[in-house]
Amino acid sequence: MGPKILPADAKPRTRAVHGGTRRSQYGEVSEAIFLTQGFVYDSAEQAEARFIDSGDDEFIYARYGNPTVRMFEDRIAALEGTEDAFATASGMAAVNGALASMLCAGDHVVSAKALFGSCLYILEEVLTRYGVEVTFVDGTDLNAWKAAIRLDTKAVFFESMSNPTLEVIDIKGVSELAHAVGAIVVVDNVFATPVLQRSGDLGADVIVYSATKHIDGQGRCLGGVICGTRQFIRKVVEPYLKHTGGSLSPFNAWVMLKALETMDLRVRAQAEATQKLALALHGQPGLTRVIHPFLPDHPQQNLAHTQMEAGGTMISFEVEGGKEAAFKLLNALQIIVISNNLGDAKSIITHPATTTHQRLTPEQRAALGISDGLLRLSVGLEDADDLIADLKQALSAAR
Repeated sequence: MGPKILPADAKPRTRAVHGGTRRSQYGEVSEAIFLTQGFVYDSAEQAEARFIDSGDDEFIYARYGNPTVRMFEDRIAALEGTEDAFATASGMAAVNGALASMLCAGDHVVSAKALFGSCLYILEEVLTRYGVEVTFVDGTDLNAWKAAIRLDTKAVFFESMSNPTLEVIDIKGVSELAHAVGAIVVVDNVFATPVLQRSGDLGADVIVYSATKHIDGQGRCLGGVICGTRQFIRKVVEPYLKHTGGSLSPFNAWVMLKALETMDLRVRAQAEATQKLALALHGQPGLTRVIHPFLPDHPQQNLAHTQMEAGGTMISFEVEGGKEAAFKLLNALQIIVISNNLGDAKSIITHPATTTHQRLTPEQRAALGISDGLLRLSVGLEDADDLIADLKQALSAAR
């Protein structure tokens, strides 16, 4: 059967449950997992025709496409509000695929400097190795973007909320500057999630996610996705990824499909708890700063309220006493676990200076606001009061 057609005015939560559903001849309720790498043709002529031009429900090889993967792509595109999507093996495959598929030697990219360590590696090391010119700017400064964007700029890239210092970028403002010269706006929207922010409505052309994070949200599978126009996804991204092998496995796509059914509920509950934790931590002895987009002292608080329905599921805070005190706090936690993932049902905390951003020099980390005392907390689905108690007793131990 073809994909399920929903009413045009169906709300995001409905799209996250039903979007893209394809049922086999058996009429199953839960989406089927097509664990096959290849597909059989009725004739040699059909095989020839499919390689020339395959339709939405005509498949050649799992690296090119698969029915389960296609359901996930259709569903996330419907949720994000874009024409199409391409699912990838990981979030970093999505970032690399979105950028590398459209750039070539001599192209110019402007990027925010506050990025996840692996994103920085792609921009600083990989793209420049192949002749792409990259200019880094303070992502929160529109004047810096204006000064850096040139008439020949091909693309701009930024995290809508930076990792780990939670800077909020003015998507509409940057998009207007980029579009004035014909540049493509690529936004990594992982921290804001498709539940709390519609980046496409604010001007982004391409939105990428690590589906490993809130989309799965339960620590099971790697995955990523690139959302955009059908022309960009099928004519630019797909040829690059299907030949370089960055596609998502059918089993992981099935896990992501089932997770999308509950993502709205999970993310909103996590965001509510995160706000409660941020307020409880704010002003606590032993902390020199607490960072959350909806706190009154966040530099982009007003912008965050304009762009997002809630402040997200992340908090960063700086422990007085540097690395030694931060490690004492980490080791004293009883509920919150130490790991470098995020967006999980379990609350997870990490020390960016020695994990996600350890490859940077001390000077680079300092320029990004990543001190030796900074910790990044991803709030899960536990009781918020239990998490507050756990953090307070760990803070006491650190002092």
